[in-house]
Amino acid sequence: MGMAFSFILVVILILIVALGVLVPGLQYFFAVVVPYAALLTFLAGMVMRVLKWARAPVPFRIPTTTGQQRSLPWIKASALDNPSTTAGVIGRMALEILLFRSLFRNTRLELHQGSRLAYHWEKWLWLGALLFHWSMLLVVLRHLRFFTEPVPGFVTLLADLDGFFRFGLQGLYISGVTFLVAVTYLFLRRVLIPQLRYISLPADYIPLFLLLGIGSTGILMRYFYRVDVTAVKELTMGLVTLQPVVPDGLGMLFFIHLFLVSVLAAYFPFSKLVHMGGIFLSPTRNLPNDSRARRHINPWNYPVPVHTYEEYEEEFRDKMKLAGLPVEKEG
Repeated sequence: MGMAFSFILVVILILIVALGVLVPGLQYFFAVVVPYAALLTFLAGMVMRVLKWARAPVPFRIPTTTGQQRSLPWIKASALDNPSTTAGVIGRMALEILLFRSLFRNTRLELHQGSRLAYHWEKWLWLGALLFHWSMLLVVLRHLRFFTEPVPGFVTLLADLDGFFRFGLQGLYISGVTFLVAVTYLFLRRVLIPQLRYISLPADYIPLFLLLGIGSTGILMRYFYRVDVTAVKELTMGLVTLQPVVPDGLGMLFFIHLFLVSVLAAYFPFSKLVHMGGIFLSPTRNLPNDSRARRHINPWNYPVPVHTYEEYEEEFRDKMKLAGLPVEKEG
């Protein structure tokens, strides 16, 4: 049900823009108003998310650990799995963000032959996720050539390396193909594995269908139904410089592509995709586990009246001595 609802929703979005651009005057709405609204929604949503995360109290060290904590000098500690220093946290975060280290170590539990449990390494999920995220990063960086003038040298170099292979007379961008393959794998995995399909909600399918639509329209425009790249550059530079114009020759496929990107950007802060920013503010990842070396006091504790032992003894010393209880101070 969730998959069908999500698919129909994305199809309706595509039909809205496909029919809307045919109406005179609405091309400006889809090419200018919608991207600006999506960008503002994305920025406002991310700011709200970050502020909410930043306000969450984290008085103690609660990092997820899978190794020996630093304690006695003769016990070897795990610098990455149980970091006790800032350098260790940086190394752990780098491996997590760039290589998905925790996902690489992920296992799946299965029941075999009645009551026998078996653990399997989820290497394909790790590979698919890694391929998707890196491909998406490369695609986004390549698209900077539409939003900058002059185009930075690293963007040109990246496009040349990415398009090393040829498709006809033009370069075949490997990142575009791997992006679509990875998203397709993540979608099929969620559909074909019964346990995943059972727990999947529309919030899991909508981003996948949007990404599939964005990748498909991008490949169609690149290799099969060519668009006027000069017109696209004129539009994007106008958006960046806050002097928007809608040139002729953009084509319906481009409007669909831009609209799906805008919808995904607006939906991003309110979806599970927001983990892209949340990983940096996760206390289970970004804190050193130094609870044995430092005392952490909760700064949010309200004042509590206390009665120290010294005060207690001062008040009941005579009674304690009569009862035969030891006292620290004679008097």
